Amino acid sequence: SQYSAVDTNPLSVYVMQPIWNKIIKIVPLWIAPNLLTFSGFVMILVNYFLISFYDWDYTASGTSPGLVPTWVWLFSAFTTFCAYALDSIDGKHARRTQSSTPLGELFDHGLDSWATSIFVLSFFSVCSRDNGKTGVSVYTMYIYLSIVLFNFMCSHWEKYNTGVLFLPWGYDISQVILITAYLLTGTVGVEIWQKPFLFGYYITDALVILLVGFSLFLSFPQTLYNIHRAHLKKTLKNDSLYEGLLPLVSPLLLFILLTVWVVLSPGNILSKQPRLFLWMVGVTFSNVICKVIVCQMSSTRPELFHWILFPLALVVYAAISGLLGWTEEAVLAVFTALVTATHLHYGVCVGRQLSEHLNIYIFSLKKRVQE
Repeated sequence: SQYSAVDTNPLSVYVMQPIWNKIIKIVPLWIAPNLLTFSGFVMILVNYFLISFYDWDYTASGTSPGLVPTWVWLFSAFTTFCAYALDSIDGKHARRTQSSTPLGELFDHGLDSWATSIFVLSFFSVCSRDNGKTGVSVYTMYIYLSIVLFNFMCSHWEKYNTGVLFLPWGYDISQVILITAYLLTGTVGVEIWQKPFLFGYYITDALVILLVGFSLFLSFPQTLYNIHRAHLKKTLKNDSLYEGLLPLVSPLLLFILLTVWVVLSPGNILSKQPRLFLWMVGVTFSNVICKVIVCQMSSTRPELFHWILFPLALVVYAAISGLLGWTEEAVLAVFTALVTATHLHYGVCVGRQLSEHLNIYIFSLKKRVQE
């Protein structure tokens, strides 16, 4: 199917696009677009693990002066900008080198579905977790992450139904906010997040309110409106309501299972291991949504229940019923490792299948030799 995306965000159209159009001119023509996409993702990962090293339990920024070195925040601003730039020019570069393929589209959106959670998890280190005075509670972090992922899911659910990817306005705005937050933290210090800035509210409160407001009152209604408009124009991909709502079943069940674990965990798993738990949420979500992206690209039906829900349901049941007891954290660690390995394996397999099927290399513009 022909890839089509629509971007109406003024920040993107008037400010960022002219910047990307200048940057793209320096990229050599022999570089494969997927290499740009992948490099951006690797930078996000390196940055995430670097921050995790200094701030495993999200408490480092809650002390003054913070325990994370200044260069780490400046490096975060740099890597976030680079990843944002690479993610914005990979498609332009593909059109420039006439190498746009379904593999590139899947590669881009698949990595985005994982990167989305990693951006958020890195940002939590800036505001730090609640220490009684400042910071954000781990439950707020979980809700915040869920809303961001819900937004991501909506834009792909919308494409599944309309055939067009309407790029969410929140994307460019969130990237600019992230880069600014890292620069501020690096130049002013973490103290900036620990002082009330308006009417006794902290900047982090304002960001949370902005995010929730953007999602529920801008992105989600826009999604419903675009689907409704396609319905009126009779351009919807799916005739029945059941078919249209099918891709939402697994992500919603996933969210319900995870929330049950968070709320009913006897060992209070989220506050014991926030970083592990939230990473697991991001990876599991990405795996579930990648299936939807594949279905939407290949015009096939998604299965009602993604297989990952079954082992997850078992783990959640064992945890909340008290069966796991003191091993709950260890089981979470093992489950997280397995889910991450599974997701990587899935990505490699899909990539290899597509590159063989389309007769192209993933990271090179050379053509494969026909056997």
